[in-house]
Amino acid sequence: MNVPIYAFLLTVVGVLGFSALAFFLGYILRRRIAESRIGTAEQRVKSILEEAQREAANQKRAALLEAKDELYRSKEAMERENRDKRGELRQMEQRQLSKEASLERRSDNVDRKEAELESRQAKLQSREQQVMESENRVKQVLEEQNRQLERIGGLTRDEAKEILKENMRQDAEREAAVMVKDIVEQAKEDAEREARNILALAVERCASDHAVESTVSVVHLPSDEMKGRIIGREGRNIRSIENATGVDLIIDDTPEAVIVSAFDPIRREIARESLERLIQDGRIHPARIEEVVEKVKQEMEDKIREEAEQAIFELGISGIHRELIKTLGRLAYRTSYGQNVLQHSKEVAYLAGVLASELGADFNLARRMGLLHDLGKAVDHEVEGTHAQIGADLAQRFGESPKVVNAIASHHEQCEPQTLEAVLIAACDTISATRPGARRETLESYIKRVKQLEELAGSFAGVSKSYAIQAGREVRIIVEHDQVPDEEAFNLARQIARKIEEEQDYPGKIKVTVIREVRAVEYAK
Repeated sequence: MNVPIYAFLLTVVGVLGFSALAFFLGYILRRRIAESRIGTAEQRVKSILEEAQREAANQKRAALLEAKDELYRSKEAMERENRDKRGELRQMEQRQLSKEASLERRSDNVDRKEAELESRQAKLQSREQQVMESENRVKQVLEEQNRQLERIGGLTRDEAKEILKENMRQDAEREAAVMVKDIVEQAKEDAEREARNILALAVERCASDHAVESTVSVVHLPSDEMKGRIIGREGRNIRSIENATGVDLIIDDTPEAVIVSAFDPIRREIARESLERLIQDGRIHPARIEEVVEKVKQEMEDKIREEAEQAIFELGISGIHRELIKTLGRLAYRTSYGQNVLQHSKEVAYLAGVLASELGADFNLARRMGLLHDLGKAVDHEVEGTHAQIGADLAQRFGESPKVVNAIASHHEQCEPQTLEAVLIAACDTISATRPGARRETLESYIKRVKQLEELAGSFAGVSKSYAIQAGREVRIIVEHDQVPDEEAFNLARQIARKIEEEQDYPGKIKVTVIREVRAVEYAK
């Protein structure tokens, strides 16, 4: 029993000893490992610290360099600023020096001028003294002269003053009359200029065609053989046409043409249209002629009414009686001095409307008056009296207002106009009738009238040359300067104008211009 226990004890002791040895060896091993780890950590910490120190040294050097650079740049900027300021200071100093020099010069000039002024003042004082002495002497002389004049003339000073005042008053009245005349003439010129501007505006806004109607119409034929067919056997066809239309057919040597002649433009138009239709149809005999003429007459009535309605529509007028519309349409085939009367009436209506708008008058009433003002020309060959009175009677009969009736009756000054619109109608009628190209004049009569105008102007004493210009609307007279003085030139112009009014018949008005000039000519040899 003891041996196993001893063995057990030995085993236990061995195990304990081995355990203690293992523990001791493990402790020593762990300590060595820990020490080696601590050494490694210390080395790493040391290397990290050294690296950090090196990094810090590098950053410190970089910061120092950057600070040095910044300091250098700031120093350069300050130096540049100092240089600029020194330059500005130098410039300011130079300007100051120049100002001081200028002030010194001005001061010298002022001193010099003061000296001059003082010398001038001294001279003026001496002159004033002399003038005062002279005035005293003059007063004495005048008093002596007044006493002598009173003794010689038998007038006292008060009486002489009254005479002088009367003379001065008369002179002032003459000057005032001249001033009033100048003011009136200036006002007339201004009014005429304004009127011309308004009329020019109205004419510019109204553009009308030129009319070249005549008392004959030409019908063109396809061949000369058609002339025989128009004449017919023993002239029965041409007699039928003339009897049905009331015109004269002239068939002469004019190739391929027949002339329709009639004073009444409507009959002439009916005959022309009928003849053209007969020629186109080819059937020309009395029965067919009467049939075609009757049909054309009916169509002409419709056409006349359409012409009037179209004119009324274009002008924006309403409320005109149907009978007046028919009469108005006849003006489309009526001419006056080659001017189509309906076109003329429309033109007057347009002009009157523009002028009424500019002058504050009734626009619609002015247009109505303008369209109807020549209404009487449509029937003046059928009714006794002037076309103005005939038109006024027609307008009154078919319900037009008294203002319109008065405008129609007064547009040729046969009675007094009662409204501003009536005055405008008379003016617009003259403008439309006398504008260039409105009326036709034969070449022979035109040349004769212009020649008579020049001869009439040249018949006065002192006239050297005379020229009619602007289609006979102006005559320029050149006079001898040694025979006609300046003040006589105006009188000569008036005399020539009066003689033209008495001896010549002309449309519109003629401007008379007298030219007097002196020419001095010399040659350098």
